[in-house]
Amino acid sequence: MKTVWMKNVRMETGFEKENEVVTGTLTEYAHVKIEGGKITAITKDDSEIEGVAVLDAKGKLILPSLREMHIHIDKTYYSGPWKACRPITKGIFTRIEEEQELLPKQLPYAQERAEKMIELLLQNGHTHIRTHCNIEPTSGLKHLEVTVKALEKYKHQLTYDIVAFPQHGLLRSHSVELMREAMKNGATLVGGVDPATVDRQIDQSLYTTFDIATEHNAGVDIHLHDPDTLGAFTFERLADFTKEANLKGRVTISHAIALGDLKGQSLTDMMSILKDQEIDITTTIPINRPTIPVPTLDQYGLQVSVGHDSLTDHWSPFGTGDTIEKLNILAERFRLIDEYSINRTWKYASGGITPLDDAGKQVWPQVGHAADFLLVEASCSAEAVARRAKIDSVYKNGEKVTLPQSESVLINK
Repeated sequence: MKTVWMKNVRMETGFEKENEVVTGTLTEYAHVKIEGGKITAITKDDSEIEGVAVLDAKGKLILPSLREMHIHIDKTYYSGPWKACRPITKGIFTRIEEEQELLPKQLPYAQERAEKMIELLLQNGHTHIRTHCNIEPTSGLKHLEVTVKALEKYKHQLTYDIVAFPQHGLLRSHSVELMREAMKNGATLVGGVDPATVDRQIDQSLYTTFDIATEHNAGVDIHLHDPDTLGAFTFERLADFTKEANLKGRVTISHAIALGDLKGQSLTDMMSILKDQEIDITTTIPINRPTIPVPTLDQYGLQVSVGHDSLTDHWSPFGTGDTIEKLNILAERFRLIDEYSINRTWKYASGGITPLDDAGKQVWPQVGHAADFLLVEASCSAEAVARRAKIDSVYKNGEKVTLPQSESVLINK
C-alpha cells in the first residue's frame, strides 16, 4: 500500500450553537496522511505534506464509508431486463412457491448480476456488505457458491458477511443439514425467517438456529416480519435463546416489523429485553406499513442499521442501492429537519461511526483509524443527507475504489 497525503480535505470539527441550540456544523480544511491502509497524520501545515504523493480533495467533505447491512445479491433482476412482481395471493408463501420455479432459471445469470449489484454498492459508497444467501432444497449450496465467488472478486475493495438464509423455512423445507454445510463452506452468519408463520414452531425453529450458530461460533441474523403481539413474543423468545447460547451482542433482527406496532410501556419493555442482550436491528425504512421507531430505539441505546433488502427482484421492483437516499427517507419519515438531528443519521449507515459525537466533539477521522471513507460534494453531513449529496470518490484502506470502465453499472442494461 502506497503512502499519500490527501490535501484540502473538509472535515467536521464541531457544532455551531445559539443559546445551546445547534444551528450549524463547523468544518475546517486539513491534510490527511494515509499509509498502510490507515490514517497516520492529520495536519493543517502545508510544509508537512512534501516528499510523497499528494492528492487534492479540493474541499470535498470526508465522511465515514457506508455499510450495506441487509441485501440479497444472489437473487435479483438487477442489470437484467425489467420485470415487475407477480401479485401476492398467499403472503410469503406466494414468493416461496415462486422461487422453487424461478431460482433454477436464474442461476446461469446469478453471479453476473450479483457482481453488478456489488459494483453499484461500491460506487454508492459501501465498503462492507452483509448479504443474505438462499439455502434451501431448491438451491442447495449453489447460491452460496455464486455469492462467495462474486464477493471474493472484490475482496480488496470491501469486507463482507454472508448470512446462510433458509428462505423457505428452516424446518418447513428440511434445510437444517444444508445450513450446517453452508456454515462450513463460506457462510459467516446463521439466518432465519419468521419461525411462527413459516416454520409454525417458534421454539424448535429458534433452538435449531442457535444450535447451528453455537456449533460454528457464529452470530445470528433473522428476518422477523410478524406483526404485533406475535412478533413481540418471537422477540422475547429470541432474546431468551440469545442468552442461553451466550451470543449477547452477536444477534441481529432484520425488519423487526412488530416494533412499529408496539406503543408506550409495551415498546419500552421490549426495548429493555433487546438491549439486555445487545440485539441490534436492521431496517429498510418501509413506508407501506408502520415503520419501526428508529429515533426512539436509538435513544434507548439499541443499535439500528439500514439496508436495501433488494434492488429489484421477484419480491420488490424497488430499491436503488443509494444509502444516502435511504438516510434522506429516514430523516423525512421521522421529521428530522434540524441540523443536529439530520447530522446524527449518518451512524445508521456507517456502523455507528460519525465525525462528531453527540456532544459535538470530533471523534473521526483520527490517527490510527482505517482509511475507509467517502469524499462528497457537501458542506457537512446534514447537507449530504438532506440534499442527497453526490459521492465524488470512495476509499477502502486508503485505496480509491475504481471499476473497469466497461463494467460501469446501468439499472436496465
